[in-house]
Amino acid sequence: MPTTQIRVAIVGAGPAGIYAADILSKSDLEVEVDLFERLPAPYGLVRYGVAPDHPRIKGIITALYKVLQRGDIRLIGNVDFGTDLTLEDMRQYYDAVIFSTGAIRDADLNIPGIDLDGSYGAADFVSWFDGHPDVPRTWPLEAQHVAVLGVGNVALDVARILAKHVEDLMPTEIPANVAEGLAKSPVTDVHVFGRRGPAQVKFTPLELRELGHVPDVDIVVYPEDFDFDEGSEEAIRSSNQTKQVVKTLTDWTLRDPSELTASRRIHLHFLHKPHEVLGADGKVVGLRTERTELTGDGNVRGTDQFEDFEIQAVYRAVGYFGSPLPDVPFDDGAGVIPNDGGRVLGADGEHIPGLYTTGWIKRGPVGLIGHTKSDAAETIRHLVEDVTSGFEDGTLTPAPERDPNAIIERLENQGVPYTTWQGWELLDAYERSLGEEQGRERVKVVPREEMTEISRGVTARA
Repeated sequence: MPTTQIRVAIVGAGPAGIYAADILSKSDLEVEVDLFERLPAPYGLVRYGVAPDHPRIKGIITALYKVLQRGDIRLIGNVDFGTDLTLEDMRQYYDAVIFSTGAIRDADLNIPGIDLDGSYGAADFVSWFDGHPDVPRTWPLEAQHVAVLGVGNVALDVARILAKHVEDLMPTEIPANVAEGLAKSPVTDVHVFGRRGPAQVKFTPLELRELGHVPDVDIVVYPEDFDFDEGSEEAIRSSNQTKQVVKTLTDWTLRDPSELTASRRIHLHFLHKPHEVLGADGKVVGLRTERTELTGDGNVRGTDQFEDFEIQAVYRAVGYFGSPLPDVPFDDGAGVIPNDGGRVLGADGEHIPGLYTTGWIKRGPVGLIGHTKSDAAETIRHLVEDVTSGFEDGTLTPAPERDPNAIIERLENQGVPYTTWQGWELLDAYERSLGEEQGRERVKVVPREEMTEISRGVTARA
């Protein structure tokens, strides 16, 4: 066992990083953990990737808050890895570094016309309506008819936020600039497209049911889009979640069309594979899909039958993708840091001593919060094993700088306006006070500079 206290840096303060920090702090190691975040505020995609009208999902922040509030994990925010601190810098102060930076950019969809003006990534739109400080304050909401490509919960979030009347979003923490933009939107119809059948969608039952209760928004489904092969029937038999989703969708096919009187509509299309985004004068004017058919095992094949839809904007919601970090190995095809159970692998396939990863940047953007916890547990188990033996056999070299205050002094000397947990509590209280004035739980502060100033005590609530 090492005879000195182990110093570990975790890069990324979303759920994956916080869970890793929590598990590590409760291990048998005598450890100091610093949790670095490039934004001034913690919580990652829970704060900036979950729609504001889903407060139950955002309740996960309560659990994360309790971890950081204990005080045994130091949060250092507004620090950009690769710019403010390099990997070489980290190695000077920490015996091990864990990367938990997630996956925040949109996966590509390689079809003709996808780069036309009016074609967007869902992740960028989600960042906008969630008040991410690093995206523009405005969004081009000019389309009356919109297509959303994908049948996961992100696609539903995008469709719902686009179709929902802004007054029904005002009780949430939606930022003022977002409310102003949505209020001007002329949208009447949002079309959601999936290439497979109703039994293969990735919606969760609760999210789908909630869609049917949005005021003055009708859900339109098409009986001709409903087909079930043996693979579909097996999916329904083996998964209660799939069974609930299919029942909800099927119930919607039974409604009388005369009951659909809302001013806005969300159309759910299945067995439609996006084939081409149609354009004129460089702008989106339509979407061409290819009809697909089930092949017996739940997969589909094309039928060479095409259908055109008149739309003026396209949002691709086909998944998230990881981003490379400076000086850290990266698999460009999979969008992850190559690893073996969380141990970062070099070009030779061998573990790079002292480097680890967890969360979506480790395994790809799949799985829910429960997966993130077990994922972090695996990584920390391997880190503990390596630290326990590594100092003894020489495979792990102790960081030369052992003073916990040294990293803070370095940031201050560089003029980096870092934020802390105490700073987050100041910002949290500030946002809640803004919300209280309007009868809301909170109103997000959006500009990075303002977030930083509030967190550092430069701007106080009058």
